[in-house]
Amino acid sequence: MIDNKKITVEVCATSIMSAMAAERGGAKRIELCDNIIEGGTTPGMGTIKMAVEKLSLDVCVLIRPRGGDFLYNDTEFQIMKEDIILCRELNVVGVVIGILTKDGLVDIPRMKELIKLARPMDVVFHRAFDMCSDPYKVLNQLIELNIDRLLTSGQKNTAIEGVEFIREIISIAEGRIEIMPGSGISIDNFKDLIERTGATNFHLTGRSKVSSEMEYRQNEVMLNSIDKSADYTWHETDVKIIKEIVRIADTN
Repeated sequence: MIDNKKITVEVCATSIMSAMAAERGGAKRIELCDNIIEGGTTPGMGTIKMAVEKLSLDVCVLIRPRGGDFLYNDTEFQIMKEDIILCRELNVVGVVIGILTKDGLVDIPRMKELIKLARPMDVVFHRAFDMCSDPYKVLNQLIELNIDRLLTSGQKNTAIEGVEFIREIISIAEGRIEIMPGSGISIDNFKDLIERTGATNFHLTGRSKVSSEMEYRQNEVMLNSIDKSADYTWHETDVKIIKEIVRIADTN
């Protein structure tokens, strides 16, 4: 148990179908994004609008103009500002952002601009934190910027690998910023993460593979760079997985 504090399950949803599945599974919040194979990018505005209109849970939106690093040029920065304005107009609950400097610290001036545009929405700093050069300094920078939440895998590939560091920075933060573990969280390791980190917010996909109902299959053309079968399969959030995750959360 973690002092009877309610645990919030946030689902990383890459489509409106995944977002709806997250709600049916009992999640309290979603982070809406696209292109998860690249670490996530900003979803289409139609998807955002539909999610806000159709769902009763909180909708946060990833603001990231492309995959790759978190060092953005002026055009990319302008896109981020425009997307934040649109999210605010659509009554999104929060935006998930992050900009680093060349030396791997927080780009303070640009982050201040984005935060000013975003308020009164929640502001979350994403896993750019896991790519930074000095996580302790960056944590203090984020606290000084009054960021609401920090999504992190503890500077490892998965949250379970970074569990000790996550616990450490939760202690350092002392409630001044919510630390939200994410990456690789599953039914198998969720209880362990709750007990070992003391976190009260967790971020996961809860996905399973979906197969196309197409009867005709084009065998001579491959549209993706993975394998042929990927043209007729994809992943969506699974209601059953989310229900089990929520059950575990509610019993801890």
